[in-house]
Amino acid sequence: MIRTAKVSAQLAGSRLDKAVLAVFDGLSRALVKKAIEERVIRVNGRVLSKGDVVAEGDELTIEESWLVPRDAPALPEPEKALNVCYKSEHVIVVDKPAHQPTAPLRADETGTLANALVGHFPELAGIGRNPREPGLVHRLDNDTSGLVLVGRTGAAVAVLVDALQNELITKRYLLWCSGEDLSDSGTIEIPLTNHPKDKRRVYPCIHPRDVMRYAPREAITHYRVIRRVGSLALVEADAPKAHRHQIRAHFAGIEHPLLGDVLYGGAEHVGLTRHALHASHISFGGSGVVEAFSVDSPLPPELQGIG
Repeated sequence: MIRTAKVSAQLAGSRLDKAVLAVFDGLSRALVKKAIEERVIRVNGRVLSKGDVVAEGDELTIEESWLVPRDAPALPEPEKALNVCYKSEHVIVVDKPAHQPTAPLRADETGTLANALVGHFPELAGIGRNPREPGLVHRLDNDTSGLVLVGRTGAAVAVLVDALQNELITKRYLLWCSGEDLSDSGTIEIPLTNHPKDKRRVYPCIHPRDVMRYAPREAITHYRVIRRVGSLALVEADAPKAHRHQIRAHFAGIEHPLLGDVLYGGAEHVGLTRHALHASHISFGGSGVVEAFSVDSPLPPELQGIG
């Protein structure tokens, strides 16, 4: 089914993505971007880019399946593989492979970690902050592999989210990056903000004028080099809050971008189709609701083979 809408006089001259967001209900900015990229939105029957402008009377069309209510839950996929590393009455820790989204952007999207979670653990449906993120306490980028924390009850999710915000949960990562002149250990304290020109990235505010202009959020990453292989370094990083793209942007900000992270200037590597970042450890000291736990995950084969 196709949904159709006309561009009003008020929206004339607007960019396509802004016009689509205004005329169709059930879409977020991220979903509009994805719909345009996947060519499911047309203007007078033609495919345009998100930066193209629309005129009064233009006919916008979109496949109706993209307009599913935002509160629709993730679809269960019990047949999808799910690597459970830890399970208790209150907590599940799973190991997400690279190239898999943590949660769907669209309610009818499948193949994400959330779909597999609710397929294997039906009780997660309706638990958490968002129906499309059943029990999820945090997320990982699509191409980041590793441990994801899930609460099995509403009370557990609330405790774990609060613990994460208050830096009571330890999360560590392993990564490969450019290693020349990288200190054996250190702390990166570069505040971050949304990139002013590229929504795919975050922007490390290194210069004081950027701090004044963008009012970025504080971000701290501690690291230590585990071993060096030629010009590369295998590094363990600890980010207490781990904001979106924090580790990737921080290492790019000190001119040691992650291997394979071309979005942030990282070098390509033969056979590597992802950025070299893996969530390797997560632990919690426990509370009156959730027990203490500590879980580790080794580097996946494609990252082990680098050195």
